[in-house]
Amino acid sequence: MAEHILLRHRDIPDIDQLDVYLAHGGFEALKSAVTGKSPQEVIDIVKASGLRGRGGAGFPTGVKWSFLSPGVFPRYVVANADESEPGTFKDREIMERNPYQFLEGVAICAYAAQAATAYIYCRGEFWDLAHELERHIEVLRQRGLLGENLFGTDFGLDIRVHLGAGAYICGEETALLSSLEGRLGQPRLRPPFPAAEGLYAKPTVVNNVETLTNLPPILARGADWYRSIGTERSSGPKIFCLSGHIERPGNYELPLGTTFRELIFEHGGGVRDGKALKAILPAGASAPILLASDEVLDTPMDYESLPKVGSVLGSASVIVVDETVDVAWLAYKIIDFFKHESCGKCTPCREGTYWLHSILRRIERGEGRAGDIDLLYSVARAIQGKTLCALGEFAAGEIASDVERFRGDFEARIVDGK
Repeated sequence: MAEHILLRHRDIPDIDQLDVYLAHGGFEALKSAVTGKSPQEVIDIVKASGLRGRGGAGFPTGVKWSFLSPGVFPRYVVANADESEPGTFKDREIMERNPYQFLEGVAICAYAAQAATAYIYCRGEFWDLAHELERHIEVLRQRGLLGENLFGTDFGLDIRVHLGAGAYICGEETALLSSLEGRLGQPRLRPPFPAAEGLYAKPTVVNNVETLTNLPPILARGADWYRSIGTERSSGPKIFCLSGHIERPGNYELPLGTTFRELIFEHGGGVRDGKALKAILPAGASAPILLASDEVLDTPMDYESLPKVGSVLGSASVIVVDETVDVAWLAYKIIDFFKHESCGKCTPCREGTYWLHSILRRIERGEGRAGDIDLLYSVARAIQGKTLCALGEFAAGEIASDVERFRGDFEARIVDGK
């Protein structure tokens, strides 16, 4: 993109300093909302923009806000900064380099939700970043951009930062809320959903960092401008995290609908060391693997197109896999992660990831038996559709797709039942 909308620090030096951010229109969007629009009008603008959640699910943001139980207060806003997906590092760059746009987005969301308190839930390893966010929040308080009676109105807001303890499962919104309340970080049975009974059993909006960072430009420039970027049903810019066997890894802010081919070969510089591209993980470890065919490479990266080739966009953490990688080994590494991160609350995930790990470890050690590949696939399929949250689904879907699309890599490790 010619202009960075989210990664604005790449165009504007020192935008992590409040005076620089203010000089480039900072907090004008929040001021215009608080002083000139009702909360419902802000929700309607976000709905009209087509903004969808950037944390992985892709649910329409304005629609999510409209589910808040009417007439029930207090309400809360929670920014999900528990960025723990393998291959995902976009939210950290936003919070480190363009923090005030993110914080302004939190405040706009809080105004729309009629919430007086917002929390930023950071992954445990972000302790240094959390301290920096607290410093930025204190600067906003001192400058009158947080606190009571903002811009001379009745609206007031307090933002607090909370650190997790390094649990991947707390990226799931209900597990995050339980952790924020000081309880075990495990998913809750839904319904009720957070919009009805969230933090402290009160209506709560949970949005991802990148999602919230989109709000100031949407309010400043309008829904029609935002919809002019991306595709008809997947509007706006998206930060694609590119890693793996790639010449130029990093975050790339591009319109939704950009193809894998453009991202990998034009922006990423192609596969490292001139190797052939074998596979693509489009959403870290949490989406079915894709064979690097021409059809896949020419597929637009948006929420509608990826399911047509058998995967999902998720958080758009694209991991490039070259020809040297054995997918059976890759599957073992991925299931090792999911087994370790399973919270153990539901049986299909707790036991299923254990057995997937056991079978793959046996194959990885060269002790695979005839029938292990079919058994692996059977266990993965038995998990799907039966877990309390998406973690078990992610693990099962990834392993099932590995077997379906790269069965030869597994067969090569099992010769005559050995």
